[in-house]
This record gives sequence, structure tokens and C-alpha cells, in this order.
Amino acid sequence: MAVLKWACAIFACMMVVAPHAKAAVTCATVSKSLVPCIAYLEGGSTPTSGCCNGVKTLNSLASTPADRRTACGCLKSAATSFEGIDIGKAAQLPTKCGVNIGYTIGQIG
Repeated sequence: MAVLKWACAIFACMMVVAPHAKAAVTCATVSKSLVPCIAYLEGGSTPTSGCCNGVKTLNSLASTPADRRTACGCLKSAATSFEGIDIGKAAQLPTKCGVNIGYTIGQIG
């Protein structure tokens, strides 16, 4: 349950940055964008360029509150499929990928 709360929180935090492109967000888009990050989140030493590109893309696409809510719901659903995600690494992901969200991400709840 903590992973679900965390996943939603991290994505909501990432979406604070003003996006450059507008598009509707779907669960397929969220999954496609963040799947390259799984190896890093499960203990890899650094996020891949594919992971960081996905983080940046998702940050740009979730341009409205509705898009952010959709993405959050998608992350909640997807989080149940993955075990062993390092919350510390997840909190570092935006910074490691050069995405400035303006504050520190932490576990909620």
C-alpha cells in the first residue's frame, strides 16, 4: 500500500513543472514512459537515457489537472505489479534525470 501512495505522490510532484506540450495522458502512455525506469528503481546504479526521456516526456504530457489525475491512477494500478522498488531511488529520479520539480519527494501516509 505504501508503494501505491508513493507512486501517486512522486508523479504528482513531477507534474508541478510547467509542461511544454499538451496531450491527453493514458495508462498506456504512463507505462510506456516509465517502464525503462524499472531497472533503476529496483537497484540499478543510474537511470538510463530511455528512463530519463520517459520522465521528461511524461512531465510534458501531463499538462492539466485531469491528465495528472489520470496518470496518478495509472501509477497506482501499475505499482501493484512491481515489488522491490527502492523509494529512495524513486525520490531521486527527477533530479537524476534533470527534471526540477521544486521540492523533495518523500513517502506519504
